[in-house]
Amino acid sequence: MTPPAQPVPGAQPVPGTQRSQAKEIRRQALLTAAASLFAVNGFNRVSLEDLGAAAGVSGPAVYRHFPGKQAVLGDLLLTVSRDLLAGGRRVAAETSDPLAALRRLVGFQVDFALGKPDVIRVQDRDFSNLTLADQSEVRALQRSYVELWVDVLARLHPTVDAAELRMRAHATFGLINSTPHSVRSHGRKIAPRTARPLLESMALAALTVDGPAA
Repeated sequence: MTPPAQPVPGAQPVPGTQRSQAKEIRRQALLTAAASLFAVNGFNRVSLEDLGAAAGVSGPAVYRHFPGKQAVLGDLLLTVSRDLLAGGRRVAAETSDPLAALRRLVGFQVDFALGKPDVIRVQDRDFSNLTLADQSEVRALQRSYVELWVDVLARLHPTVDAAELRMRAHATFGLINSTPHSVRSHGRKIAPRTARPLLESMALAALTVDGPAA
């Protein structure tokens, strides 16, 4: 049996790989610029030239990465939806204790809200500017993310109807996702080290409180 080939000492990285990495770095820079510009100005007021300038490339160079501005928006919102679902599944799977899993999910969501308030604002305001296919995929990913929370909540509240658990999850997303933007839009910023524990404790209180008496 032939032994596997060993790497050659001092060998240089394959140029194609370097080009691929550089292209991905540029694509990520464009998505970061898009999140910021779309959040501040709105999708319809941002041009490809604006995106290119913010990412350090010419407007036409954007076409090397995306076929158009709508594709940039689609990639931005699809990427974050996929990352949320994958990350949520990962943190929920780290423990079999439902309360611990819920705490991890809340912490994960708070980190996302504090770290990506621009993306949340773009999602809220410019979702309708996605293609119908991208809207459908984003919604499907978001439904799966909600059901992940509902599954954990059902283990904590086995007698509570799934519709109510779903409502609790949506209400919690509203609390967590809107707060960083609301604070910033009123001209004051709360440091993440202050906001994080407050948001986490409020969210957990809403998720774990007993339902109203019949």
